Amino acid sequence: MTKGILGRKLGMTQVFTPEGVVLPVTVIQAGPCVVLQKKDVENDGYEAIQIGFEDKKEVRANKPESGHAKKANTAPKRYIKEFRGVQLADYEVGQEIKVDLFSEGEFVDVTGTSKGKGFAGSIKRHGQHRGPMSHGSRYHRGPGSMGSIQANRVPKGKKLPGHMGQETVTLQNLQVVKVDAERNVILVKGSIPGPKNSFVSIKSSVKK
Repeated sequence: MTKGILGRKLGMTQVFTPEGVVLPVTVIQAGPCVVLQKKDVENDGYEAIQIGFEDKKEVRANKPESGHAKKANTAPKRYIKEFRGVQLADYEVGQEIKVDLFSEGEFVDVTGTSKGKGFAGSIKRHGQHRGPMSHGSRYHRGPGSMGSIQANRVPKGKKLPGHMGQETVTLQNLQVVKVDAERNVILVKGSIPGPKNSFVSIKSSVKK
């Protein structure tokens, strides 16, 4: 069954294995999270749990958010996400989920929002080649020919300059190197999407 937790990316560091091998790891503050809602087939059409992470000030929450959190006897949360494929009988509304849900050696999938890079050209955004840099070419870093465009319509999916980054990205099969239950910290091998202090979700790997 699937299990998951929410957290915040703190940054990267390195740890040494007993054999002396250096492992690059990402430090994630995971939990404690609170189960805000249980969804079942009868009422919602599918089974899932909704969990929240990190308290939000009451003055910054609207009435629906405050009322939803009060049903779980907790404060409004800043980051809320659903996890499907869980065993509903193992969870209750208001239950606290901690980082010891995972253990060392497990493989997880981490989802986050990639860094926003603003408006970027087609070379940086899509890895296209530039044109000749000689003075007479008049073509250096342009997007290239548009082909035969009828009625000024750009074909859907055409690789052009535009907004780069700020997308939901999932990295799969990342190994858990260490779990610190006292500090609510989990160390995951390798890098994960997003800048420091950004919210991420961790769930058991779907391919392992």
